[in-house]
Amino acid sequence: MPETRTWQVRWQSAQRFARVAARRAGRSARTAARAAQRAAHTTSNAAQQAWQTAPRHTRQTWQLTALSAATGLSVAVVAVAAAGPWDSGQRTAERAAAVPAPATGGEHHDDGRAPGPAPSAPAVLTALGTPARGAAPAPTDAGLADALAPLLADPALGPLRTASVVDVANGRQVFGEKPDEAATPASTVKLATAVAALSRLGADHRIDTGVVLAGKDRIVLVGGGDPTLTARASGAGPGERPASLRDLADATARALKQRKLTTVGLGYDASAYVGPVEHPIGPNENIAPVTALMTDEARLDDSDHGTGPRSTDPARDAAGTFAGLLKERGITVTGDPDEAHAPKAPERIAVVHSLPLSALVERMLTYSDNDIAEALARQTALAAHQPASFDGAAQAVRDALAAQHLPLTGAVFEDGSGLDRDDKVSANLLSHLLLAAAAPSKPDLRPIVTGLPVAAFTGTLSGRYVGDTAGAGTVRAKTGTLTGVNSLAGTVVDADGRLLAFAFMTTGTTDPQAAQKALDRMASTVANCGCR
Repeated sequence: MPETRTWQVRWQSAQRFARVAARRAGRSARTAARAAQRAAHTTSNAAQQAWQTAPRHTRQTWQLTALSAATGLSVAVVAVAAAGPWDSGQRTAERAAAVPAPATGGEHHDDGRAPGPAPSAPAVLTALGTPARGAAPAPTDAGLADALAPLLADPALGPLRTASVVDVANGRQVFGEKPDEAATPASTVKLATAVAALSRLGADHRIDTGVVLAGKDRIVLVGGGDPTLTARASGAGPGERPASLRDLADATARALKQRKLTTVGLGYDASAYVGPVEHPIGPNENIAPVTALMTDEARLDDSDHGTGPRSTDPARDAAGTFAGLLKERGITVTGDPDEAHAPKAPERIAVVHSLPLSALVERMLTYSDNDIAEALARQTALAAHQPASFDGAAQAVRDALAAQHLPLTGAVFEDGSGLDRDDKVSANLLSHLLLAAAAPSKPDLRPIVTGLPVAAFTGTLSGRYVGDTAGAGTVRAKTGTLTGVNSLAGTVVDADGRLLAFAFMTTGTTDPQAAQKALDRMASTVANCGCR
C-alpha cells in the first residue's frame, strides 16, 4: 500500500507538470533560452549587489533558504531532474547551480559564533529568487491538498491527524487539516521552548557558573543553570567549547593563591531553581534531575547526547568533582562540600560562561536534548521574574509566546522538553513558531531553523530518510515521539524554490516506525512538489 500511494502521488505530480509543460509548449525554444540567459545575468548582478548591501539578518534568511535548497538538490539532483520539466529560467538556474554545489555548511552546534556566509549560497541566491523574498512560484491550496490528503489518510497514522503548511514568504497557510486542534506534541514542543527563550533572553545570552567568597576561608560554587558545564578534558577541534569546570578550578585556584589561601571549605548553591527537581515522568535515562548546578548533564557514562544513566544528586556530585579539581591545583578542601547559599552581596573570584543561547538552542533541537530544554525553560522564567520551577517555566514560556502574538488556542505547557504527555499544542502553533524563526525581522530566532536536524544527515533525523532522494538533505525538521504519539515539524524548500514551514501531528499510533515513515513521506512530498 505505501508504494501504491507514493506512486499515485508521483503520478499526480507528473500530470501537473505535464499540464504546465503543454501550456508552455507553444513558446519558441530559442526565445525561452534567450530570456533565461538574460534573466540569469540580470538577477545574478542584482543578487550580488543585494547581498553586499543587505543587513546581516536578511542575509542569514537568504542563506537559510539557499542552504536548504542547495543541500537537498545536490543530494537528489538525479531524481529531481527526472521529475522535471525544468521549463523556466528559475528552475533551470537552480538545476545548474545545484550540481556543482560543494558539500559544505551544516550545523554550528558548539562554536557559538554567528554563522558566516555558506560557501554554496552565492551560487544559488539568484536561482532562489532573491533579492525579492517569495519570488519563486507559490504553491496553491488545491495543489498541496492533492499531494498531501492521500498521505494523511495513511492507516499507519493514529485516529487524530493534524497538519499545517505555511508559505514563509507571505505567512499564508496553504494546507491545513484540523490545524487548530491541540494534540500531544512530544519533543516538537522544544520549538516553543526555543522561541520563548530566545525572544526573552536574546541569542547572545550566556549562563554563568561562578565561585564566590563566603567568609575568610570558605568559598561557594554557584550554579546558574548551565547543563552543558563540563568536567571532562577538552577535546581537540575548532570552535568555542562549553563552559569547563576545569577552567573554573584553574581560575579559582589562582585567585585563592593570590589571597594566600590554600585551604578552604567548599559549599555549593543550586538555589537559582526552585520546586521539584524530578521530572513528572520520574527517574529516567532521558533526563537528569533539573538542578541549577550539574556537569555534563549529570551523565554517569561517556555519552554526550541521547539516553544514559544519570546522577540522582547532580549538584552534590558537581561540587565533589570541583573539590577534586581544586586539590589537583594545590588547594585543600576541608571536609565534604555541603549545600549552602551564597552571600547576598558576594565577591565573585572566578566565573565561566556557557556557550551562547543560540548554540544551546541548536544543540537542543538537533539532538532533542531534554536537559537543555528544561534549563532553557527555567532561564526563560528567570528572565520573566517567575519562579524557576516546572510551573513557573510553563507560565513564562506561554507568556513569551503570547508576546509574539502566536496562536495559543488549546496550548498547554507542562514542561520544556515534551516528555510530559499533558503538553498540548496545535499544528498551527508549530508551523507559526517556524514562520517566526524564519522571519527577517526576528534574527534572534534564526538558531531555531539552523538547529533543525537535516534528513538522513544529522541529529534525530540521521537515521531517517535514508534512500529517500526527495527528502534526504532537503527536509529540516524537529521530531517528536512518545508511545502512541508521532510528530514532525520543520522547513523545506519545494521544487520551485519556495520556503515552506510544516507541522504534521498524529496521536494513537500503534506502529511507531510506520507512523514515522508516513510523516516522513509527507514532508518529502512537500519537498518534491511545485503543487500549483
